[in-house]
Amino acid sequence: MAGKSPKKERPRRCLLVSRWGESLDIAIAMQEEGWQVKFYIEDRGMREIGTGFVPKVRDWHKHEAWADLILFDYTGWGAEAVRLRQAGKVVFGGSPFTDALELDRNFGQEALRKHRINTLPSWEFHSFQEAIAFVEAHPNAYVVKPSGETQELKQLLFVGKDDRGEDVRRLLAAYERSWGDAFGDFQLQRRVKGVEMSISAFFNGTTFLKPYNVTFEHKKLFPKEVGVSTGEMGTAMFWTQESPLFDRTLKRFEATFARDGFRGHIDINCIVNGNGIYPLEFTSRFGYPQVSIQRAGLAEPIGDLLYDIARGTRAQFQTRKGFQVGAYIAVPPFPYEDKKTFELFSKDAVVVLQKGNTEGIHPMHLKRIGGQWLITGNTGLAVLVTGTGLTMRDAQRVMYNRIASVLINNGYYRTDIGDRWYEDSDKLWSWGLL
Repeated sequence: MAGKSPKKERPRRCLLVSRWGESLDIAIAMQEEGWQVKFYIEDRGMREIGTGFVPKVRDWHKHEAWADLILFDYTGWGAEAVRLRQAGKVVFGGSPFTDALELDRNFGQEALRKHRINTLPSWEFHSFQEAIAFVEAHPNAYVVKPSGETQELKQLLFVGKDDRGEDVRRLLAAYERSWGDAFGDFQLQRRVKGVEMSISAFFNGTTFLKPYNVTFEHKKLFPKEVGVSTGEMGTAMFWTQESPLFDRTLKRFEATFARDGFRGHIDINCIVNGNGIYPLEFTSRFGYPQVSIQRAGLAEPIGDLLYDIARGTRAQFQTRKGFQVGAYIAVPPFPYEDKKTFELFSKDAVVVLQKGNTEGIHPMHLKRIGGQWLITGNTGLAVLVTGTGLTMRDAQRVMYNRIASVLINNGYYRTDIGDRWYEDSDKLWSWGLL
């Protein structure tokens, strides 16, 4: 008598809860790895993102019981993540504490001080006139940092260059005329010169996982850090088993995160120089495009990794040697939101892959209709293109060769992603931070 065939295990199920659809690339990757995926996007203007790529849902709460893994891709759902964990669900995401680290700049800076980490002097303001009077009374170079939801408009962040703060004072007066009370609270932070970099890691509820991720963001719209702040135009990075920067920043939060039950990803952005390390802000969730570039450096499926982190069963993971780089290809009106401009120049524009190869091409604000990739959403982030290599130049070469094969009408991107490394690395070695 023939024996019974072994019972086939059903695919694991992931419910991905997204703020703006930025994690579409992760949803697609998990689906390709054999996961069943359901994708929710909160923002109405972005809900077309992912159509034709992955199954979409309109009310994620109705699918909680269905999911083996619930993944939150942004801050603000910390209380929901705690509720679901307490109900026995496997959740990758934040907590009210980690939400506050990112969204409340004063809370984040105070947390750094409590964990014996140096911080730059900063002051919170509720009105522009109050801040202008402060700058006039204390002339210096400052950085203007919106707090709360306004900080998502990255072009509003301003790094002053004048040592007496005249440029900051003029900017604050302009913001008062254009925003008024709708701007909300904001921070002035003393500006220091140095290398801007970040250190990030995954946390499994008890401890940080190795390796750690060191990143160098390129935030301005044009090469050589010229133009408006965009949040990010691209990033260069590498994975490392040991990091002095990690030991002197995130490592000091390990016991706190363990008590909190945090299971997710966290990043701390810093300015470093010969005098020390000065953390600027937390990102207590996936960074974008950081997570997609990280995925390019993984040597194992990302779905299994995120699932194991959320269960608390993973202590390390495998990565490729060398460097990873990634650059956005954007279209008008990025980095601004202008519905008329978007609909005139970019909506439903086709992304053409000349070589028909999607390796290293990560869909961002796209939908797929009839096999074609079309730009959707409302901001104009089309695709992220990544490259990896044993050297930074190798990774850059791979990425820019791939970019050359992508045709997008009116598309633009930075041509210097990764160039910072050649000068910054010399400084970091001399300061003992690599």
